[in-house]
Amino acid sequence: MIWQWLGGAGCAFVLALLTTPAGVSGAVLLLPVQVSVLGVPSPAVTPTNLLYNVLATPGALMRFAREERLHGPLAALLVAGTLPGVIAGAIVRVQWLSNSPDFTFIAAGVLLPLGLWLLVGSRPIPREREITRRLRICVWMLALVVGVVGGIYGIGGGSLLAPILIALGFSVYEVAPATLAATFLTSIAGIATYQVLQLSHGGAVAPEWALGAFLGVGGFAGAYCGARLQSRLPERSLRRLLGCVACLVAARYLQTAIAERPQRRQARSAVHRPRVGSIARSVASVHLDRHVPSVTFVTT
Repeated sequence: MIWQWLGGAGCAFVLALLTTPAGVSGAVLLLPVQVSVLGVPSPAVTPTNLLYNVLATPGALMRFAREERLHGPLAALLVAGTLPGVIAGAIVRVQWLSNSPDFTFIAAGVLLPLGLWLLVGSRPIPREREITRRLRICVWMLALVVGVVGGIYGIGGGSLLAPILIALGFSVYEVAPATLAATFLTSIAGIATYQVLQLSHGGAVAPEWALGAFLGVGGFAGAYCGARLQSRLPERSLRRLLGCVACLVAARYLQTAIAERPQRRQARSAVHRPRVGSIARSVASVHLDRHVPSVTFVTT
């Protein structure tokens, strides 16, 4: 068990080191490692990822705060939108929606072209832009929608927000601290929501606390080093890094959606398929009633 925790901490360090300069925590890329290598049960994967975010992203936020890059208006806008959105999304998922892979196809369809555009696009490097009232409203609504979607489908908001904000003309230096701050606060809200859901609905929806702690320690060190590394990288390199991360996340979403579709199709067919035994007993009952009226046929 301890080797799994140490291996998870090493993977978390590498992923955080590579993704933090692009404004992404790396939790969505850590998910297949949890399932395939570390053996985390499926319902506990998402809250364990949230625990990783809570423990790992402060490493980056500490470094960004030292560089005085956490006080911009973009971070406040993203937090104001994603925080209520993720709570509302979790409630909607539990009360009305089941886990569907359909949105992961949509997310992949958005992230893949954005990632490719960031990788090979020749758009001029953006300068810091003034956030007008109209842009402020648009960014807040975008953050709210991403928060709701993240609460419903258990996907990270930073991996969606960062490429879209870059496409809107923001600088990576401005986006990364803001998206990671939003990821940190919404992950706290997400863990609290999952704890309440476990109490009210039961099941293994709580995080794997020990493993999550090791992942968080590794991610904290990687995030701090990644945030420190960011200031030494040119904007164009950061945009290409974010494009690579967006393409990887899109591939992960496609893999998840394709893997879940057959399971959902089987589940739907099992629900709607009539039970052969019940039909046979009903036919036998009708047959006996016709030819032997005195026989009483009781189905179980």
